[in-house]
Amino acid sequence: MSVKHAISRGLELGRSVFQLGLLKSGGRVAAKLRADRFRVGPSVRTVQPQAFLPSRYRYYRTSLKGLAAQLQSAGFRRGFSGGSPRNRAVFLAFGLGVGLIEQQLEDDRNSAATCEEIQAVFRKKRFQSPLKPFTSGYKLEDYIIGNQIGKGSNAAVYEAAARFAPPKESTSKCSMVQLREEEEEGETARSLTCCSLRTFPMAVKMMWNFGAGSSSEAILKSMSQELVPAGPLALKQEKEEIALDGQFGVLPKRVSAHPNVIRVYRAFTADVPLLAGAQEEYPDVLPARLNPAGLGNNRTLFLVMKNYPGTLRQYLEMSTPGRRQGSLMVLQLLEGVDHLCRQGVAHRDLKSDNVLLEFDSDGCPRLVITDFGCCLAQSDCKLQLPFNSMWVNRGGNASLMAPEVATAVPGWGVVIDYSKADAWAVGAISYEIFGQPNPFYRAVGLESRSYQEKQLPPLPSGIPADVQLVIQLLLRRNPSKRPSARVAANMLHLSLWGRKALANQDSVGLRKVADWLLCQSAVVLLKGCSGLRGNMVEAELQRSFLSNLDLEDLRTAVGFLLYGREQRQACVLSA
Repeated sequence: MSVKHAISRGLELGRSVFQLGLLKSGGRVAAKLRADRFRVGPSVRTVQPQAFLPSRYRYYRTSLKGLAAQLQSAGFRRGFSGGSPRNRAVFLAFGLGVGLIEQQLEDDRNSAATCEEIQAVFRKKRFQSPLKPFTSGYKLEDYIIGNQIGKGSNAAVYEAAARFAPPKESTSKCSMVQLREEEEEGETARSLTCCSLRTFPMAVKMMWNFGAGSSSEAILKSMSQELVPAGPLALKQEKEEIALDGQFGVLPKRVSAHPNVIRVYRAFTADVPLLAGAQEEYPDVLPARLNPAGLGNNRTLFLVMKNYPGTLRQYLEMSTPGRRQGSLMVLQLLEGVDHLCRQGVAHRDLKSDNVLLEFDSDGCPRLVITDFGCCLAQSDCKLQLPFNSMWVNRGGNASLMAPEVATAVPGWGVVIDYSKADAWAVGAISYEIFGQPNPFYRAVGLESRSYQEKQLPPLPSGIPADVQLVIQLLLRRNPSKRPSARVAANMLHLSLWGRKALANQDSVGLRKVADWLLCQSAVVLLKGCSGLRGNMVEAELQRSFLSNLDLEDLRTAVGFLLYGREQRQACVLSA
């Protein structure tokens, strides 16, 4: 091995020691050099879709500077005390390589500080509720109940207006959504316009109570999961402690407000009324005083929320969004799921029926995740459920149950990890958003417990390559190889707004991305201060991205994007 080749190998080893996250002993390094003696040409490094820094990042950040100095000084001492020229050159080059890594660490510290400063600025700007706060509304008599607008397996939803507050004019763009209701006589169509939403700006969800009893305490304990998206004033103060007792000793969490997560403004118990269409739509769940053959209890839980024009499924039945609009819709779902995961909540029943939709002033759809009746809410935020019996509830929709959940077998010490389960469901729903059948519904016939990734149907060619990559990664069977909702959202943010920052970007340094983040932060702040009207959904997404900046999540997202682009280039060259 020539001295020049030895120096280049030493530099490479200096970098690889840090990238692999371990310091090999001198004997193993020498063995590697001896094994590479007969290799011709430089080594080829490929971009891997993983974070550059290992979990022991903090240790190396504090120790590598001293290590580099020791190696360099030891190299000079050996240079004057003898030894072969090749060994001295390798030792000096190794120390030089580690010294160069210290410069990389300094750049990382600057990038991390930039992310923390931006995050601190945007976390101060909390999401404002779409409805103005009110102090009344803890009784059913406080509301005017209109027509039924939805029905599920455990509740019926009615449009409503508050008697104590006159309806306000809506500032959103008027868009007509055709909603179809199936009735015994046939199908009839009705239209929800902005006028209807101005008359009934709220929605009241009446839960169906079969076995919880008729006491308020029992109802709140049994249906505590429905209170996860409830605001701080949703319950009367005397009921607050009762609701937070939870079920089986588990304390349900309260998630903070987010533009892509439903907000419950009031929650109270009341006698079940005979509302419009009750005898025809759900006679079996009525109490005996309203229907002698009914099985329901006299009292139940009522939830007051904002009224939305329709669901994501209803919208997709009539319209297919464009490539950018569809990308924004997928991004909104990922932002909502990430917000829930950060606060220790897994939805576990994510589907297009459980996503509400409205339009901002620019006509862009805003998606809102709703229906938390099957959610898992934990105080430790680990989202791990002990699965020691087949009677443990794994969630709602079996078709969109992530592989690690669907294939779990109950047993002693078995735990189901839900930290990436909702992100997998977003990947499946993305097919519907881009006008394709959901691959895990009956039309295609794949099963989450047994499908292979190569069996997934191809997405339309018009979808951006980065978006296709995100969907493919979200639908990976192995959760350890699947990106989190935060990383997937970062990938879409960078693809939508940071393409220039990714040009000529490698997976190691993030200096260009950090500069772009500063510019993006200034633009978002200026738009917010000037009060410019436009696409409010995009502005909310950008603020959410900047308020959740994390260097390692960002680096992982960049690595995935570069990995995907490298794979596409390899396919083009091999074609």
